[in-house]
Amino acid sequence: MHKRPDPEKELQDNDREESPEGSEELYERLHLIVDKGQEPLRIDKFLVQRMENASRSKIQKALESAMVLVNNRQVNPNYKIRPLDEIIMYSEKEAHGEEIIPEQMPLNIFYEDDDVLIINKRPGLVVHPASGNYSGTLINGVAWYLQQKNHSITEENLPRFGLVHRIDKNTSGLMVLAKTERAVRSLAKQFFDHTVKRQYMALVWGDLAEDTGTIIAHVGRHRRFRKLFDAYPEGDHGKEAVTHYKVLERFGYVTLVQCVLETGRTHQIRVHMQHIGHPLFNDDTYGGDKIVKGTVFSKYRQFVDNCFAICPRHALHAKTLGFKHPGTGEEVLFESELPDDMKGLIEKWRDYVKAK
Repeated sequence: MHKRPDPEKELQDNDREESPEGSEELYERLHLIVDKGQEPLRIDKFLVQRMENASRSKIQKALESAMVLVNNRQVNPNYKIRPLDEIIMYSEKEAHGEEIIPEQMPLNIFYEDDDVLIINKRPGLVVHPASGNYSGTLINGVAWYLQQKNHSITEENLPRFGLVHRIDKNTSGLMVLAKTERAVRSLAKQFFDHTVKRQYMALVWGDLAEDTGTIIAHVGRHRRFRKLFDAYPEGDHGKEAVTHYKVLERFGYVTLVQCVLETGRTHQIRVHMQHIGHPLFNDDTYGGDKIVKGTVFSKYRQFVDNCFAICPRHALHAKTLGFKHPGTGEEVLFESELPDDMKGLIEKWRDYVKAK
């Protein structure tokens, strides 16, 4: 049975809200120009004064990790700023303070070298520990994997900087993790600058009117149900979000589309497709877990229920991932196949259309 979220429960849970899973970039960039009249001051002290809720230890860690650039160059923590210096700092949007416990689990490692780890994430796997998911996450498995490769890595010195983006628990597909400070700095910048190539495949409800299109609407938390997200086309709330889509195959009641992300906001594709009236098939958060298009006669309803059973999650797969390699500077592109549940779902709709 496919149940929608209980709105009253959502309201009760607001105060203990967990970190949302999303197709989301996890680093943000601070960019500022030092005033003309600024007196010489250590950069760590200067940034603590200029950044809200930033501790000196966090600033010093960013400096040591080369996540702070002055005039496009790495500087030491004792560097004294000068008038008109240009400062760029990359930092995590959220402080992941949870202890990472290495756990053995199957990981579909798509590619690996000294700088990056590409994982083809299976649906149902949470990416990072958070409230309600302290273990059994992708990062727990990656921690165990890294320890097996390098026994000098302990739980105390286990690298925690590798996650630069994440995808939803029930979304399958490609993710990149950084293995070096150089890699995290490079990838964080590329995600921020929107130069990372990300293509998704989704099965959505309805027959889209156009073969191609672009959805431009800010994405932010729902004004009432704080665990959900909503689209704000007037830009009065949330953050800028742009999704380009292209129809790949039409099945009448549902459509297979390719989505290209220009920005990476939490639940962006799911929220944008719902916004234009085409929620993802079997998306139980945004209205796709019921018959949205078509009749409600018993045969068709049974067919749709069978489709839900074949793919018991929202039908979204992160198929393509491309970026400039942090080590070589070359453009690299990775492409994964659709998982079996989405393959089976699409074939069932093809057969249904042929039989009509």
